[in-house]
Amino acid sequence: MAAPVFSSPFQPYVYQSTQAVVTPFQILGGEVQVVQIMLKSQEKITAKPGTVCYMSGSIQMDNIYFPDNEGVWQWLFGKNVTSILLSNTGSDDGFVGISALSPARILPIDLVNFGGEILCQPDAFLCSVNDVTITNNAVNPRVRNGGLGVEVLLKHKLVGQGLAFLVGGGSVVQKILDDGEVLVVDAACIIAMTSTIDSRMKYTSPVRKVVFGGDNQLMTSLTGPGVVFIQSLPFHRLSQPKPER
Repeated sequence: MAAPVFSSPFQPYVYQSTQAVVTPFQILGGEVQVVQIMLKSQEKITAKPGTVCYMSGSIQMDNIYFPDNEGVWQWLFGKNVTSILLSNTGSDDGFVGISALSPARILPIDLVNFGGEILCQPDAFLCSVNDVTITNNAVNPRVRNGGLGVEVLLKHKLVGQGLAFLVGGGSVVQKILDDGEVLVVDAACIIAMTSTIDSRMKYTSPVRKVVFGGDNQLMTSLTGPGVVFIQSLPFHRLSQPKPER
């Protein structure tokens, strides 16, 4: 069982996979967190490039390239074309400390608890343990005729029975939606959600902009059942200038 989403600093947790493989990890820090993962001999984890903060001397780093077509498209559009494979090549236990590229909270997601898959923003994925595959998310046909769905933003699908670590900016909220329950969210604030949720996106009305000021927001209507993870401070807003008063 993975750790709860809101873990206290420095508290250790133990993840046990469906193959009974045990992986201890700790989430360290408060608002700017690091996840330290213990690796036994020959164990491996996959991480986003540039996220390794520290590691023991027995850890070896290798690049993982995407399949041919995916790699070409990601290269053309300026995205990273590799992931990092971290392997403990020593005979003793080792460890890796991984942190987000921006100030963030780290969420351990056991895919077994979410039906073996979850949709997420590309910037949300940090690293994974055991059976986790990252694929490009196809647009859900249920939303094609009714407008755009949040799938256009949640471009990654994590599939498997392993443990994934995601990151969210600011404070992070988990919402569990019952069947037919509706939740309206700023689309940029969605970190991840289960594929069982239906979504519709729309801009706020010009009338509201005139009355209240500010820019249009891209709001998303989510209809359950399912689980959604929400961040209060999307990463792209950290670099935006503050509005004038």
